[in-house]
Amino acid sequence: MRRAAWRQVGARPLPGPRRLPRHRSLRGSASLPLLRPGPERRWAWLLLGACVILVLAIGATFAHQTTADGLDRVIDDPVINWLGRDRALLGWLQFPGTQVPAVVLSLAMAILALARRRHAAAVLALIADLVATQLDEWLLKPLFDRTYLGAISYPSGHTTSVVSIVAVYVVLFVLPPQDSRARAWRLCGLAVLLALTVITVIGVIGLRWHYFTDTVGGAAVAVGTVCGLCLAIDASARRLRAARASA
Repeated sequence: MRRAAWRQVGARPLPGPRRLPRHRSLRGSASLPLLRPGPERRWAWLLLGACVILVLAIGATFAHQTTADGLDRVIDDPVINWLGRDRALLGWLQFPGTQVPAVVLSLAMAILALARRRHAAAVLALIADLVATQLDEWLLKPLFDRTYLGAISYPSGHTTSVVSIVAVYVVLFVLPPQDSRARAWRLCGLAVLLALTVITVIGVIGLRWHYFTDTVGGAAVAVGTVCGLCLAIDASARRLRAARASA
């Protein structure tokens, strides 16, 4: 009798909160684009165009030249007079723009991206610095042939390297939606990378490896390369998904 009454009342345990399967969330993160449709992609196109114009304009202005211009002297001379004699310190200052930090930071960002199943982000982290610096060495430096104390200087490869790391960090960790606490930590990381960029620029100017305008051109190469790679990788991913859907 009691059991029948219980059945009539129809007491049932309340359902617990539903959770998405783990494989579904991972699959969704794998398909995330590097740049969201809309303003991010439009800004990437604008930045790419602006960087191409800036690199070509500076290069054409100083092509085959061997001396600094007025702007370079205003910025370079105080740095050289202040730190030019301390070669050991300058050697440390230029270090963030060398290959070892670039490889370590690129691998670290790629590993973090793979941990979140963001395969496109991992590809960007692994190739951005390499593509940007090789663009300097094999195309732009021979093309413009600007020299400093006999060595080809434009654009600055050190600056290209460190700025490409900054640009990839912004795409992977600053642009995606996130809570306020995560954003605060990530902005702190961005501040550190920007400080390393300034330090690197001071180092290569103090060592008399580059003029200031060389570093501006190097930064433009880095930003433009990362924007172009983001757009290309996202376009390739869209075509691949469309081909799979139609197959």
